[in-house]
Amino acid sequence: MTETRETTHFGEQTVALEDKQGLVDKVFHDVADRYDLMNDLMSMGVHRLWKDAMVAELAPPKTGSRPYKVLDMAGGTGDIGERIVNASLGYAQVVVSDINADMLRVGGERAKSWRYPEQVEFLEANAEDLPFEDQSFDAYTIAFGIRNVPRVQKALDEAHRVLKRGGRILVLEFSQVDVPGFDAVYRLYSDQLIPPMGRVVTGDAQPYQYFIESIRKFPAPAEFSTMLGQAGFRRVKHQSFTGNIATLFSGWKL
Repeated sequence: MTETRETTHFGEQTVALEDKQGLVDKVFHDVADRYDLMNDLMSMGVHRLWKDAMVAELAPPKTGSRPYKVLDMAGGTGDIGERIVNASLGYAQVVVSDINADMLRVGGERAKSWRYPEQVEFLEANAEDLPFEDQSFDAYTIAFGIRNVPRVQKALDEAHRVLKRGGRILVLEFSQVDVPGFDAVYRLYSDQLIPPMGRVVTGDAQPYQYFIESIRKFPAPAEFSTMLGQAGFRRVKHQSFTGNIATLFSGWKL
């Protein structure tokens, strides 16, 4: 009797669920040192504005009677973590976590030159099985990382578990362009320019082909908002940026 293996998508490919994480790890291992440079080139720098908007929405406090702790998941290179610490004027304590050691290596090196390097910790961890106690954090952020998780709902459940009551989740992710005319231009740009650009900058087009395909497989905003609700989050909302190229989701643990 043949055992049926659970499958999922890896870009346009169908793969065994247990194989996806290794495939994703290889993608980010291959591009870690030039990941942020490629983000600048692919988005023409606009991803920085989206990330600024995410941290502005979080509005981390600048003072308080107890520590303000943030888990930035899939945040290897540290750009969200640095923004949060700076926005709090060094008050927030951020754990930058990623399953990929190469991404964390890049972030750890960069953090040495931060304004508040003592306020960040880099920790290798799996979003589906976090090594933290219940109700450990005041906020959970993840930017352009949730679509790479094999079991997205499990990761959202874990985010809810480690948040304190009254804590907040913010998810920034690529979405599907829904502006007539612009959608065709964006698809042409994605298919014809981004993989060759990746080959020039990093020496390999394949990771960027995966990035494009993974974006198209990610749930629509309404569906992902429902998933946040299923994890237990309340007051879920989302806002779209730049013709819905990216979407920012937020919710509360009440």
